[in-house]
Amino acid sequence: MIIPEFPTFRPIQLEDREFLGDFIWKYQPQTSEWTFTNLFIWRTHYGLQWSRYRDWILFLGTADLQGPFFYQPIGPPSRLEVVRKCLQWLRDEKEIKSPRIERADSRLVNEITDSPDLAVEPTREQFDYVYRSEDLIRLAGRKYHGKRNHINKFLQTYAFIYSPMEEHHLAECLALGGFWCEIRRCEEDMNLMGEWEAVREALGNFRELGMQGGVLLIRNKVEAFSLGELLNQDTAVIHVEKANPEIPGLYPMMNQQFCEKAWSRVLWINREQDLGEPGLRKAKESYFPDHFMEKFRVRLMERG
Repeated sequence: MIIPEFPTFRPIQLEDREFLGDFIWKYQPQTSEWTFTNLFIWRTHYGLQWSRYRDWILFLGTADLQGPFFYQPIGPPSRLEVVRKCLQWLRDEKEIKSPRIERADSRLVNEITDSPDLAVEPTREQFDYVYRSEDLIRLAGRKYHGKRNHINKFLQTYAFIYSPMEEHHLAECLALGGFWCEIRRCEEDMNLMGEWEAVREALGNFRELGMQGGVLLIRNKVEAFSLGELLNQDTAVIHVEKANPEIPGLYPMMNQQFCEKAWSRVLWINREQDLGEPGLRKAKESYFPDHFMEKFRVRLMERG
């Protein structure tokens, strides 16, 4: 494997998994972007490329209407110098008037907070929803009464089998994802098309990416599936969750089962962001997150 050195970048490839995955794991991230799987399956949608600069790995997004942007540098703390280097490079080499870093975590913001040449703003649509795994498994208490009702109605109507995802499930998962996309009219929404592409990448490279998956079978047919992995030692991140939208209660059943069967040993479940989409925000809030993992946009102030 050839490691590109800044300012040379190259697209993320499957062969980069061990190197980049180990590098990211040492950072012990808390925001959902930072697994190799997530970067890989979204690489086309965001035009993601990577490079190494000294002790840091840089990720550049090239497919954005506002022009190229960086994710935060991953590596040791004291990143102020490398942040300025990245932003100045965007201004000088890519002629970006207001160069930016997207989805920066609180750790980076704390490292650069006293820099007058950098502007920092929270991006609420990117905040990750983080739940106690015990809450999502037990659904205990009055606040989860509605979820328990949905599950109970589902159980009164359907018999199901939960199974860890295996390779022989993948074709049915793809078919279910395609059916979901037809109903949601993905072809009319660029973000949904990007998500569908990411789902296909995740399923198509399921073994190579080393994720954990789960499926719910009704009458021996896959009607729901979920994919996730460890984000850090205490947290799992759920990358994908799809269910037949014509079966009421299937989504809460899938969520509860996957958390119980795959993630009961971790303290936290990160279910990623809502992207500012009202329906998705309502769904994520309905599970009562314990806290958010905030993310920020960092800009280099304009000259003069």
